[in-house]
Amino acid sequence: MSELSFQQQTRDLIDGLKAVCASYGLGNDGNEYKIIVQCFLYKLLCDKFAYELKALDPELAQADDWIARWQDKPENERDMLTMQLGADVPVITAEQLLPALFHRQNRADFAHDFDDTLRDIAAANNDIFAVHAGGGAKITLFDRLSEFISDTSRRDDFCRALVNKLVGVSFERLFQQKYDFYAALFEYLISDYNKDNGGKYAEYYTPHAVATIMAEILVPTDQRGEVRNVSCYDPSSGSGTLLMALAHAIGENNCSIWAQDISQKSSALIRLNLVLNKLVHSIPHIVQGNTILRPGHRRKDSPSQLQQFDYIVSNPPFKMDFSDFRDDLDTDANKPRFFAGIPNVPKKAKDKMAIYLLFLQHILASLKPGGKAAVVVPTGFITAQAGIDKRIRKKLVDEKMIAGVVSMPSNIFATTGTNVSILFIDKSRRDDVVLIDASNLGTKVKEGKNQKTVLSGEEEQRIIATFNAREATNDLSVVVSYEDIAAKNYSLSAGQFFIPKVEYSDLSPQEFKERLLEYESTLEKLFKDGAALDVSIKDNLSKLIHES
Repeated sequence: MSELSFQQQTRDLIDGLKAVCASYGLGNDGNEYKIIVQCFLYKLLCDKFAYELKALDPELAQADDWIARWQDKPENERDMLTMQLGADVPVITAEQLLPALFHRQNRADFAHDFDDTLRDIAAANNDIFAVHAGGGAKITLFDRLSEFISDTSRRDDFCRALVNKLVGVSFERLFQQKYDFYAALFEYLISDYNKDNGGKYAEYYTPHAVATIMAEILVPTDQRGEVRNVSCYDPSSGSGTLLMALAHAIGENNCSIWAQDISQKSSALIRLNLVLNKLVHSIPHIVQGNTILRPGHRRKDSPSQLQQFDYIVSNPPFKMDFSDFRDDLDTDANKPRFFAGIPNVPKKAKDKMAIYLLFLQHILASLKPGGKAAVVVPTGFITAQAGIDKRIRKKLVDEKMIAGVVSMPSNIFATTGTNVSILFIDKSRRDDVVLIDASNLGTKVKEGKNQKTVLSGEEEQRIIATFNAREATNDLSVVVSYEDIAAKNYSLSAGQFFIPKVEYSDLSPQEFKERLLEYESTLEKLFKDGAALDVSIKDNLSKLIHES
């Protein structure tokens, strides 16, 4: 099945689950999102278990009813098979699998059976599948979904409807490949929940092009296989799109994923993404909470200090009202982390507070010596002439920590019109900086009410190849020294370093003379026309004066 087919299959399942929620009075209810995500997760866990078990025993894969064939095996054989499953495979009994639940749906009190099944799976897999909250508590896999229906007489039918949607589709083949298309699914899933910009903590998906460019510049193709046992972190992870792209570039077995996000929705989705992408071993490293106020990853040997990572990727929120906890950040303990300062609370437009400046400083504090990072920033950051922006850039330049900047086309994000750039940080101290202006690339497309710019695969690769080769090309890139940047008031805009092009034409003396005569003739004609126009204007003015 093609990637597009998988995407459509998933969209159809999401639409089906939304329809069930709407039929039972939960359409656009605050709990609808939980129901959809948790049903999707249950389905994926069942299919992952089935896929892995069939991979161990081809006889099961060929059986018409593999569950019945599995149960017919002697107990010691079943035990031997399950013992061979990897640590990232969920522990599920035959009775807890979706087909078994489907066959029990006509029993009395089915809603209780449905909830117990999901909760039992959560309890059995709590150690590897639970996400941590900022305070240290574990957020288990599943709620009692039927209890979101206030009318108890309708709960059985509600759970039957959910199961009937889930049982008609299989995602077993998903586990044979990588899943870069998940960014599009996240966008599809959140589209109904961010109609009013999502309130205070809006979730935004990161375009595939941005994720690809970041991953392939941080880990160039010729370095694949050389990067091992590294940690990858995102302090505002969303669904994990950037981390998944980076993990694919490094190799899932060669890295561990660490993440934090304040959104419950995002924490649930990144867990799905880790399950899909063979990164279940990293689920214990996922924290739900406010990264800026309470960073969830600290050194075990020194809890007062931040944990540091080999790679960091992030598309942090740009503007947000954080006035309610702004003063809590302004402490002596936080001064090393927020070295450039904390934005003040404006008298008006509190929602315009530049929280990305805090994330950027947090990322610098969380990056190991020799580590690399890629961060999406508003393009205004790279040229701001004063304030926190300038102080951060000055530190990056003075300490030679910038690998380069890629300024993206406008509307690369369909959900925001803010122009963005990708800042590449490298603490191994480079000698020069690559600045790329990709603003003229891409094709404009209409997406709903929004206009979006889409980069072609060739354009993505052109940006990546130019950056990694560290080469200057006409109207696209320049390679400059740190001294050059400092001389330009620490500006990181490629346009300020482009040399204006002057085009020359080779002309013979005779051609040159003819060209001058042509210009002279044209100029004389223009002078005559101008003189005639002057006379006409004077005549008309004179007539107006006499008539009045």
